[in-house]
Amino acid sequence: MFGLQPAQLDEAGSIMSVVAKDWRELVAGSEGFLVGQRRAGLESHAVVWGEMFTIARAVQDSMWLIFSEGHVNNVAYIRYAESARVNWIQNYATHIDPEHRKQWTELVTSKGEGLILRSIKTDYKFPMAWPDQISVYHKLRSAPTASSDSFLLDALILSERHQRAAARCVEDLLIYDYRQQGKTTLKSFMVKAFEDTWVAQEEQKTKNETRVRDLLLRVARLEKESWDREGAEEDMGSA
Repeated sequence: MFGLQPAQLDEAGSIMSVVAKDWRELVAGSEGFLVGQRRAGLESHAVVWGEMFTIARAVQDSMWLIFSEGHVNNVAYIRYAESARVNWIQNYATHIDPEHRKQWTELVTSKGEGLILRSIKTDYKFPMAWPDQISVYHKLRSAPTASSDSFLLDALILSERHQRAAARCVEDLLIYDYRQQGKTTLKSFMVKAFEDTWVAQEEQKTKNETRVRDLLLRVARLEKESWDREGAEEDMGSA
């Protein structure tokens, strides 16, 4: 007969605790996304009913019936990514490089040198619905250089209810000088901050890939010691 012994129950509980507590790091971090309040664009942001895909139909006279079609409107994902990107930039002004707060903040305005979204591509992974909460993270696709006048960001939109990706975006951003009315390059301190971010992304990816592999090995070992061992038979209990 098979079942879990006390030590095995402790191990199963330990695995479940890690997954429940650190699932964002395991899912997003293993891809190189930096998580936590100092890095997140949005974290535990509530999905509201008004973001659902809705249809209005006339019932009688001037009365209308408005109902949800069961999933978040595709346009809402673009808004999530846009809002999170602005917060991602603001994190540099607030947490990462406050010495240059003014210049970082102006990147999301049209006052001086700012970022223009040249294109955005979105892959929808499953029909997320209200009620839910989302966390949105951005990462550099490559390390910008002093000659970069544009760069790519990957965005990951996570459903907290399902603990998986609801959508992924690729954003192509142009660095634009509103005073000179033309493209420009990143300031040297921005290049340095992004280089540090790139290194941190790679470290996060390596760290959490290792953690995921370790958890999978622990689960496989637990299975092998219980129901998957040779000669194991399930104990159905007694009537």
